[in-house]
Amino acid sequence: MTLNTSLAPVDRSAFASFPSGVAAIAAAGADGPDGMVVSSFTVGASFDPPMVTFSARQDSATWARLRTAARIGASVLATDQDRLCRQLSSRTREARFADVDHRTTDDGAVLIDGAPLRLDCVVHREVPAGDHVVVILQVLGAEVDRAASPLVYHDTAFHSLQPIG
Repeated sequence: MTLNTSLAPVDRSAFASFPSGVAAIAAAGADGPDGMVVSSFTVGASFDPPMVTFSARQDSATWARLRTAARIGASVLATDQDRLCRQLSSRTREARFADVDHRTTDDGAVLIDGAPLRLDCVVHREVPAGDHVVVILQVLGAEVDRAASPLVYHDTAFHSLQPIG
């Protein structure tokens, strides 16, 4: 097999050309809710048992705290939650959940109100992948809000889905 060297080197902008959903990964911590936003979230990694995946940087301090939680909430953010997405991405941990409408399950999963999909999960496995780790979450429960549309990240901007035809 010959390597095609006529292609440009891969950088983040190349990956930004692929649209993806945006999810908040969150759990109850000792000091209140803690979480992070991921655009690498994928549903349907397995249907039996139900599993989803996302990637986190190997050096993520937030993932280091969340990975040990008994339960983790995964909330696919809605089109009207773009500002919330930026807030949850804050470098200041204390600012992330200030005035954010959410609830915490009895087992500690933090779920964002208004999200079209909210999942109650446990960590199934982590697989090292370069400078990231691919996290596989087993889904124990789900809530779907069909009235809300998902937020889409594409080409370094937020978008909404529009039906064709």
